[in-house]
Amino acid sequence: MQYGICHLSIIPVRSNPDEVSEMITQLLFGEHFKILESRKNWSRIKTIFDKCEGWIMNSQLAFIPEEEFIALQQNKDSKFVADLITFVEDRNQSLTPILLGSSIPETPSLHASFDGNVIKGLQPKVKLVETSLLYLNSPEIKGGRSPFGIDSAGFTQMVYKINGYNLLRTADKQSTQGVALSFVEESEAGDLAFFDNASGEIDHVGIIMGNNYVIHVNGKVRVDRLDHAGIFNNDLRTYTHQLRVIKKII
Repeated sequence: MQYGICHLSIIPVRSNPDEVSEMITQLLFGEHFKILESRKNWSRIKTIFDKCEGWIMNSQLAFIPEEEFIALQQNKDSKFVADLITFVEDRNQSLTPILLGSSIPETPSLHASFDGNVIKGLQPKVKLVETSLLYLNSPEIKGGRSPFGIDSAGFTQMVYKINGYNLLRTADKQSTQGVALSFVEESEAGDLAFFDNASGEIDHVGIIMGNNYVIHVNGKVRVDRLDHAGIFNNDLRTYTHQLRVIKKII
């Protein structure tokens, strides 16, 4: 088995080994992974944070030895970037831009010096909404996990990640986590609201803000009204998403 780490600000992870293939997720700086298969130009990986599998270009691949991988696995003192955009410096004093929610691991292969703002450890639930507002107006991009492009499950995952909690990568998988609530009125700011499509499949998720509002991704990260029926978009004057279930994760 071989192992790698994201040494760039963002690396797209695709469903197939092709540049035009669907982007299913992104690696952010400092995230490590297992390499499941290697080809001439592409490698199939499995992310450690959320167990997502996909393909990355070998030209964007940085290997780490097994002992560093094990050390990263055992490290319980994760640090995440708290600034929208900042930089790390390598041993040659070359700068690499990194984004909100990137990891700052202490591992020899990365050679990253960072003196910006970080968040580490489990944060109180109230911090979830505060973090979510940092992504406000970020554009919707399927598979995205950054302030410059994000999808609904990537948004909730990153907000929880920065505050020390693990969510899976897709809305339907996130809906299997936590405890279900019976009514919107039982929810607290920071709980997750899940929504389904016409086929009954959960395909959307947002973060409850309290006072009958939800922050979610629909074209961009935005705030809309929430009630027992779903999300009401004030701009369109209509419901855009049908509520399926509310889950308490924390």
